[in-house]
Amino acid sequence: MSTEDVTEAADMTNPSDEVSRLEADEQRLLFDHFGNDDAWELGALLVSLARERGAPVTVGIRRGGQRLFHCALPGTSADNDAWIDRKSRVVERYAESSYLVGARFRAKGRTFEDASRLDPDRYAAHGGAFPVRVRGVGVVGVVAVSGLPQGDDHALVVEGLERFLG
Repeated sequence: MSTEDVTEAADMTNPSDEVSRLEADEQRLLFDHFGNDDAWELGALLVSLARERGAPVTVGIRRGGQRLFHCALPGTSADNDAWIDRKSRVVERYAESSYLVGARFRAKGRTFEDASRLDPDRYAAHGGAFPVRVRGVGVVGVVAVSGLPQGDDHALVVEGLERFLG
């Protein structure tokens, strides 16, 4: 079983507080523009953060249907690529982070897998995929990490975005 499948203790916080915190992150982590060079720099930053921590993750960044950045660190596998694809589809469908989408279902006492009616082999509302949202434009892409427990995947992406946009 992948660590992505495990619900961590961090997920046991008050669901409405968790949703509010995740919504606030999405409202403040906005880009003025997002191009290929931005994707490269953000991806390299995330890889650097992961290497500093010895975190075995895969990092993927897409804009529309184009993959702009991909790096699989030692200790990852093709399963991590599949998780990135599944979590990214959630962002593309809901225009919110995969973690926030899952948190909204949990706040209602439901699971994404049971209540969304989407194929769990194609969609995963687990933490680690975050919308690339451009001010005045909307969601143009996705930045995703896979390899850690879902809360840690999400936190790594948020930290990388904070540093990049800071």
